[in-house]
Amino acid sequence: MSIVRESELPGIGKKYQIETSADDNMVIVIHNDGRRELYRLDDEDNDTKCVMTMNDEEARQVAGIIGGLSFKPKALETIDVALNDLIIEWHKVEKNAAGSEKTIGELGVRQNTGASIIAAIKGDETVINPGPDYRITAGTTLVVAGKRSNIKALKDILLKG
Repeated sequence: MSIVRESELPGIGKKYQIETSADDNMVIVIHNDGRRELYRLDDEDNDTKCVMTMNDEEARQVAGIIGGLSFKPKALETIDVALNDLIIEWHKVEKNAAGSEKTIGELGVRQNTGASIIAAIKGDETVINPGPDYRITAGTTLVVAGKRSNIKALKDILLKG
């Protein structure tokens, strides 16, 4: 289990110091202007070295990659992510699913379930935060987020054929 320490940097933004279960140490500084800086803490001389600077869009792309939005290792396909009451699950739309060939808007996903589709993955294409006009097709893996009861409601209207 990792340890995360958060602190304010007045006039700059926020700093997060992360100690991983592998005893690695990292500092992430999120600037008020959206820039992110990643630092590696060197245990030998207790020095920090800037590894990378990213803008907001780049940081979100990296977060999606690390979080498994574009590739989920086979060993993790059945694992859900839980953050307090928020659950994130991956669901593949089957050929004869009720929601297949309908748009997110037609199904009223957020209004009818309270859950959100945060990504849609089909083949090599990943759509992050698909809008109401996104057409759901068979074979698409949807990354959905919400409370467990909201996700159950979404599965009821979307995935059952």
